[in-house]
Amino acid sequence: MEYNSQRGFLRLKEYGRHIQNLVEYAISIPEKEKRQDVIDHVIHIMGNLNPHLKNVEDFKHLLWDHLHIMADFKLDVDSPYPLPDKDVLFAKPEQFYYPIKNRKYRHYGKNILSMIEKASEMEDGETKSAFTKCIANYMKIVHNNWNSDTVTDETIINDLAILSKQKLHLDENIILNKVAPNKKKYVNSNRNNRSKNKNYSNKRKNYTRSK
Repeated sequence: MEYNSQRGFLRLKEYGRHIQNLVEYAISIPEKEKRQDVIDHVIHIMGNLNPHLKNVEDFKHLLWDHLHIMADFKLDVDSPYPLPDKDVLFAKPEQFYYPIKNRKYRHYGKNILSMIEKASEMEDGETKSAFTKCIANYMKIVHNNWNSDTVTDETIINDLAILSKQKLHLDENIILNKVAPNKKKYVNSNRNNRSKNKNYSNKRKNYTRSK
């Protein structure tokens, strides 16, 4: 019995071992004309194995790229498309770094930060004051969605000042809009309590029956 670990490397698993073997066989054919004929048949079979891709733009181009990959770019045939760049195909993606600034206030989100930046650039006046108060009310809603505990107006005003780099200020005596408590936490808590009570009741019944 031959195990997969004893076979050659399967470069594109979606085409299977038989297609890989056909490609390797074509590479070993010394006559270019015969090799070309075998490859044309292989391309046709590859297309039949992926009928869902026939509507994809450049479907044939994709098949030829896959063919060269399975051949490890060692196939000498007349291709209707240029040979794909091996370095580009297998290039490692650039490392993605998550933004770490304002991590403490990330619950407010990028939209609020953009609004604060916009308000900071406005000239002082009634429009700026009204816009700043709208931002603070929105911050209170967002904070409530993130944390079900009641947030004070003082906390929101302080956070606004910090995020705006002390460019936006509200009167300490200002009263922001009231926000309804986040019911999600309480609903989940009640469900958990009901589930615990039910489990305890079932255990008690089973214990009584076993006596």
